[in-house]
Amino acid sequence: MSEIIYPPESKLNETVVLDRLAVRYRGATGPGMALMAKLGDHADGLAEYIPKSAQHGIHVATEKALHTAIRAADMSHKVLPSEDARLTRLVAAAMGAVGGVGGIGTALAELPLTTTLFLRSIQAAARQEGFDPKADNVRFDSVRIFASNGPLTSDETDLAFMAARMAVGGPTLQALATQVAPRLALVFGKKVAAQALPVLGAAAGASINTIYANYYREMAHVHFGLRRLAIETDQPIEQLTKKLEARVA
Repeated sequence: MSEIIYPPESKLNETVVLDRLAVRYRGATGPGMALMAKLGDHADGLAEYIPKSAQHGIHVATEKALHTAIRAADMSHKVLPSEDARLTRLVAAAMGAVGGVGGIGTALAELPLTTTLFLRSIQAAARQEGFDPKADNVRFDSVRIFASNGPLTSDETDLAFMAARMAVGGPTLQALATQVAPRLALVFGKKVAAQALPVLGAAAGASINTIYANYYREMAHVHFGLRRLAIETDQPIEQLTKKLEARVA
């Protein structure tokens, strides 16, 4: 099965595409993310007061959520093949608010739903860049995007990591999810900790989920946009990544 389902109407212009992806990258990791990083630092401090059992629960819940999301996102495309980015943000905010109402307990219960929503948004971005979200290597890359730095960190996303492809002959998708889960748990741990903030839990959950939905969607556009450009211009993706890095430096 071919991974590309939408051939370009005309030859891609490398400069135009890289400029567009640079704008998306800055939008996902720009000044607004600095504020989220500060919240993430506060969440780090709060995490020290979370019981060890609950910290372990975050790791377990994240792995289960990712495995559930893979199945649920695939099924959801059969029912709702297209995605409305604004509706996704609204749904993500509502889920985050509900998850923040009851502290850690409801935040953990919310994880499978929001993880599915985020993965579906990533796959929708892949489709918009011309890829078939049902193709095996597209599904692999969609899960791997979850291993990028989340919006609650001050570290910039490694573009080289984002651009890398995993061979289809590698581990199964579920095995990949198991590998990605520990890193995602560290990212989602901050989200859960912030949602556990007294009084502000619901508001924090709504805001964070909105930011996460935007972050992962934009990172997906960057990743799959680079892949598409590499295919259409017959250039190594590493070379195009360096050109993009120069634009966002």
